[in-house]
Amino acid sequence: MTDWTGRRFEVEVGPVAHGGHCVARAEGRVVFVRHALPGERVVVAVTEDRGGSFCRGDAVEVLAAHAARVDPPCPLAVPGGCGGCDWQHASGAEQRALKGFVVAEQLRRLAGVDIPVEVEELPGGLLGWRTRARLAVDPEGRAGFHAHRSHRVVPVPDCPIAAPGTVDAVAGRRWTPGAELEVTLDALAHTHISEVRGRKAHRVAGTGVAVERAARREWRLSAHGFWQVHPDAADVLAEVVGQWAAAAPGGCAWDLYAGVGLFAAVLSDQVGPQGTVLAVESVRSAAQDAADNLADLPQVRVFRGRVEHVLAAADLPAPDVVVLDPPRKGAGREVVEAIAKSSPARVVYVACDPAALARDVTTFAESGYQLTHLRAFDAFPMTHHIECVALLASH
Repeated sequence: MTDWTGRRFEVEVGPVAHGGHCVARAEGRVVFVRHALPGERVVVAVTEDRGGSFCRGDAVEVLAAHAARVDPPCPLAVPGGCGGCDWQHASGAEQRALKGFVVAEQLRRLAGVDIPVEVEELPGGLLGWRTRARLAVDPEGRAGFHAHRSHRVVPVPDCPIAAPGTVDAVAGRRWTPGAELEVTLDALAHTHISEVRGRKAHRVAGTGVAVERAARREWRLSAHGFWQVHPDAADVLAEVVGQWAAAAPGGCAWDLYAGVGLFAAVLSDQVGPQGTVLAVESVRSAAQDAADNLADLPQVRVFRGRVEHVLAAADLPAPDVVVLDPPRKGAGREVVEAIAKSSPARVVYVACDPAALARDVTTFAESGYQLTHLRAFDAFPMTHHIECVALLASH
């Protein structure tokens, strides 16, 4: 088959797909098109062709535009530019509609679940929300972001979706070529910067300990450890998890992939001093932060280790409810089956990837758990990423 890389042609753009692109077809092949919207007619330039039934491309000219198309606020959110944002060319309402379509389509296609999905907007709008960023440094020492599906670094003077005090704090300075930069703006408006060279991180600014606030508590954690990047996301997710977990006083709850213990704190308030919350986290620094942050809650026990290993090896009391917030790849069959075997009445699943959520919903269904409720939040405006919370109940 002839390599189509560099080739240009007109296409009618089809539906949105998971990953920040839309689907088009040309000469019997699928073309995944970025910088387009469903229903548009565009000129596509093929950027990647590894053979087979599909290739990838950018919409380099719009011949017939969608009504929701807007001018991107960032001049680098264009073909060949920064790869960090996917939907700057769409209105906020259209972005949320596209994401809702993707979540619903993944659940329908992978899990056989037909459920309407409305993506909810978080406060603050589309710009200036991102409080944590990881940047690369080009051969000339300039900070930037990678182009889409590329190691090429696109230097940036700033970033419209980043909160002031993050990207603007490192742009315009010279750094070690080939290094990476980690930047965090915490709840106290303190900027923490580390330059990562190989396996060593060198602190450039800040104390290295971020202070965050959520769920009516203050959290201290490694500055670049896991925390929601949208300033309102942690509180919103904690509220929904608490509503759906509804752990009974004196009961037992599990918090799997617990991070620094956000949901464990919510669960501890519900079970009270006579109850038990078991928090499991594999990252050593996060598990230690969880233990330190929750030291005033004797009903919380923190286990450090991979979730599947802890569930298999530890003699854990049976839970009334399980909360899990797995990484992007999802929990997987081993963990899902272990949860189901423990027979909780409810499972609250926090997901950052709709395909992984759908796969795990399928496995839960095989073990007798049905998806009953789902809420989706636009915690990453301008990108294709989305945060979902799902409630599964035994039936």
